[in-house]
Amino acid sequence: MAFSYLPLLLVLPTAISALTLDCNNIRIDKQSFNLSPLAGPKTVHFQSYEPPSIANTTYTIDICARLPTVKDVPNAQQCPGGTRVCGVKSIYSIGGDGKGLVEQVVPIAGEYATSNGRGLEPKVERLKDASSHEDAKREGLRVELNGGKYPDNKSGKVQKAIIEFICDRDVDGTEGFGEEKTKRDDDDDRDDDGSRLPDLDKGKSLQFVSYKSEGDEQTGVLRLSWKTRYACEGEADKAPVKAPGSKSSGWGFFTWFLIIFFLLIASYIIFGSWLNYNRYGARGWDLIPHGDTIRDLPYLVKDFATSTMGRLKVGESRGGYSAV
Repeated sequence: MAFSYLPLLLVLPTAISALTLDCNNIRIDKQSFNLSPLAGPKTVHFQSYEPPSIANTTYTIDICARLPTVKDVPNAQQCPGGTRVCGVKSIYSIGGDGKGLVEQVVPIAGEYATSNGRGLEPKVERLKDASSHEDAKREGLRVELNGGKYPDNKSGKVQKAIIEFICDRDVDGTEGFGEEKTKRDDDDDRDDDGSRLPDLDKGKSLQFVSYKSEGDEQTGVLRLSWKTRYACEGEADKAPVKAPGSKSSGWGFFTWFLIIFFLLIASYIIFGSWLNYNRYGARGWDLIPHGDTIRDLPYLVKDFATSTMGRLKVGESRGGYSAV
């Protein structure tokens, strides 16, 4: 009976690795890829002319880690913690002061398991293995990131991002990410009908493809294209090594501590249950090691809290005078 938990313990490391994306070592079909040189927030834009305003949606992505919180920006105008891909739509008045009004903040992909139960659930495939004939001719990776929902309620639409990393041995993949514009420059960029918009992503290796509803469930799908030599086979060993002291994008000490702690607890419970079952023929709560203590734990915590609150009230009732 206790052995029924053993398969869960054995597949736990695989399940944990499937929840996130280790961009340092992506292994697929006996090929290794290292996308860590592309780490860090990268942005692309989609603009549309909506008289008398201009809509500009900025899509920010970090393929290797969660997006950091931007200082001096209200939380309501940022995606929640754990987001990997975020879309922020702003409206600019033509001829105005250049300050945009944030209209939408869409968390497209990220790790939200602790807040709402949705995970990144990354899916990686080689373009050569795709069913499309056109994709089969290309070299690179297709990465799908999940977890988003907008708005975050029962009627919200599920979101995901699909990034195609296209092999280009002449392109590093970090080109064009210097100082970025967020709106129109001036009226000189405009045609006579006022419809031409500046190219905010000119020279970038990362390009916006589309964002629309797809499938029967009308999932909001963001599609991006990213040219880089790190999507080429055989380039994994050539990726630059991080400088000493640079921040790693992998799991931190606390994450590994929780994983190891959970594995130890699970092993103890499984072994103890097996021992109690075979030695004593235990059933139910008696099967679990220290089952009585675990069962009484809520009452112990309640008694401790009540005792602590009682002592605090006694201290306050003295009104600041010392006991005689």
